[in-house]
Amino acid sequence: MPIEILMPALSPTMEEGTLAKWLVSEGDSVSSGDILCEIETDKATMEFEAVDEGTIGKILIGDGSEGVKVNTPIAVLLEEGEEASDIDSAPAPAAKDSAKEDAPDQDAAPEKGYGRGESDANDTGTSAPAAPKGSDGKRLFVTPLARRIAADKGVDLTELSGSGPHGRIIKADVEAASAGSTKAKPAESTQTASAPATTAAPAAGPSADAVMKIYEGRAFEEISLNGMRKTIAARLTEAKQSIPHFYLRRDIELDALLKFRGELNKQLEARDVKLSVNDFIIKACALALQTVSDANAVWAGDRILKLKPSDVAVAVAIEGGLFTPVLKDAEMKSLSTLSAEMKDLATRARDRKLAPHEYQGGSFAISNLGMFGIDNFDAVINPPHGAILAVGAGVKKPVVGKDGELAVATVMSVTLSVDHRVIDGALGAQLLSAIKDNLENPMMMLA
Repeated sequence: MPIEILMPALSPTMEEGTLAKWLVSEGDSVSSGDILCEIETDKATMEFEAVDEGTIGKILIGDGSEGVKVNTPIAVLLEEGEEASDIDSAPAPAAKDSAKEDAPDQDAAPEKGYGRGESDANDTGTSAPAAPKGSDGKRLFVTPLARRIAADKGVDLTELSGSGPHGRIIKADVEAASAGSTKAKPAESTQTASAPATTAAPAAGPSADAVMKIYEGRAFEEISLNGMRKTIAARLTEAKQSIPHFYLRRDIELDALLKFRGELNKQLEARDVKLSVNDFIIKACALALQTVSDANAVWAGDRILKLKPSDVAVAVAIEGGLFTPVLKDAEMKSLSTLSAEMKDLATRARDRKLAPHEYQGGSFAISNLGMFGIDNFDAVINPPHGAILAVGAGVKKPVVGKDGELAVATVMSVTLSVDHRVIDGALGAQLLSAIKDNLENPMMMLA
């Protein structure tokens, strides 16, 4: 029977998406791993892969369709021996009934599709062998191709866990089992149709109707929240309400760094490399997390995870929101490598081309508004990070030297927002002091 391809949940916060562009057409043959289409989520534009092989029988949702809910059928896949005419003759998906789902011996035809059951009747109307059942007596959902491969290779389907939508056993699961133990955990599938965790703008303050009533008679434009804006609203409200923030502030003199940066950039001109002050800040924070290793930690609900590498996230402003791509193992990378990687991540962030693993994780973040002329500010911690550094502009200020003489220096004000559950005051002060020492003595970062 034809199989419905459902709109996947490509990120933990995705509830709906935009089907940006199909990369296959009706009648095209596809195999597991082939790219079917591009889907815009609340965070990025991502490629959607097939998990099985067959022929695209019908495309149900066209290019550019917005607001497509997760689990909505977007196309129909025909398997070997099936034709497009089979699509119209396929039974409509049955309504879900939890009582019936718990009874595996129902006579009613099960649902069919990625993440649904399969018909037990073949095309001639004769009964097919009974579908396999797990150890709990419930029916196992298996794609026809996976069932055939299992039969050929002698794989016991009852001992497999499916990695397809809703636990459906797919080709990759059978092949993995035949290559090793059937008890092995199946490979993660990119074509998951599991419902995501609900993320909505928090209901803080008066209702929308109440606010709109206040402004009756005044000209305004109503702007609906997109997925990214909803996610930002929910996560930052949660962060401010649930994370016990405290703030540490220091002034950092940049003259030595600016001189050293200028010298390095002259030497790197032939390689077309130009280091920014932000590149030095990333390196300084990464090394400080190694020096004060107890501060390289995240909050994990009922415990603290202390990280060994310095994975530093950097806030990147984009239209309608922001990303925090993560520079992994930043303490081990050269300044030129960090600079090139940061430029690449920032470019792809603005194009919404980052994959989830590129903006998730890290223990520490940097938010730099100095380039916008902001002298200082307090940043909100991005959970589960233990801290975030807010970086202001470097400005000329009068300073008192070690000998007591008044001089002029380029001074940058920074604020470290700290999660008190993870990092205590003295530990946070040590971390900020290490960051300051690295930036005021930039040659140390190359030692």
